Amino acid sequence: MKILVTGGGGFLGQALCRNLVERGFEVVSFNRGRYDALDAIGVQQVQGDLADRDAMVAAARGVGAIFHNAAKAGAWGPYDDYFRANVIGTRNVIEACRTHGIHRLVYTSTPSVTHRATHPVEGGTADDVPYGSGFKAPYATTKTIAEQEVLAANSDTLATIALRPRLIWGPGDNQLVPRLAERARAGRLRIVGTGDNLIDTTYIDNAAQAHIDAFHHLVPGAACAGRAYFISNGEPMAARSLVNSLLRAVGAPPVDKHLSFRAAYAIGAVCEAAWTLLPLRVEPPITRFLAEQLSTAHWYDMGPATRDFGYVPRVTIVEGLRRLADAHARGR
Repeated sequence: MKILVTGGGGFLGQALCRNLVERGFEVVSFNRGRYDALDAIGVQQVQGDLADRDAMVAAARGVGAIFHNAAKAGAWGPYDDYFRANVIGTRNVIEACRTHGIHRLVYTSTPSVTHRATHPVEGGTADDVPYGSGFKAPYATTKTIAEQEVLAANSDTLATIALRPRLIWGPGDNQLVPRLAERARAGRLRIVGTGDNLIDTTYIDNAAQAHIDAFHHLVPGAACAGRAYFISNGEPMAARSLVNSLLRAVGAPPVDKHLSFRAAYAIGAVCEAAWTLLPLRVEPPITRFLAEQLSTAHWYDMGPATRDFGYVPRVTIVEGLRRLADAHARGR
């Protein structure tokens, strides 16, 4: 079978492509750019924009399934940019499935679709944690719309599933851990709140594994078809302990300074106002949405994913940290 991965050049996208190639699938990646790492493992690359319907539909010709992983992520930016990538792009992926009679669509969503200010999620499942409301970030808003449309597209001819991996990290990450380390080394990193709030994360190999497990069980009428699932390591840790463990793995200094939620939220509001008025291209250091996320407990029950498509994390956090430290020592 030939499989299309959107955003195959990204952190999770590359892991998905590697896993699929190792399992003997022919893989095509639809990207905005071109990536040597994908060429090296024999992935065919098609360059284009998700929001370009014709390009997306053409890229899906001849494939048997799509892993829709590409998205515009971030805590700041024009709403239209997020809507174009995350909503229109997803609509085009669904259209490509219908045009070519593709029967399986695995969609990479986010737990952010259930964000509700400072309301904690402790052991929740997608069945009992409702969608959020009043989002202060276009990413969460547009990913919610996209997830709902993917699930609504489930039918007796197209099986869809939405996976919500929480905070993916590991070797090859060029976002989460590098940003934490950069701020820690500059003395600009703070723990928001006490740092005792428990949060889930997902080691990169486990995130990819969950997608592959879902794909193998996904057919029209399957128990997992038309449903959303939280994905994580299933090992919630205190935010303070987790951050310092990641920093230690990459040789960055630990963070021991705190910022109260109220202060972080107020600073986030000021930053948002300043970034709205001024032509600043970089993301603000903190936003109200981030202040809420960083100070609130978010951990999930993996039971539904285990029950419906056999997902059981294979790489523990301890082992993942060892692998991250080894990769850092090798300069990778």
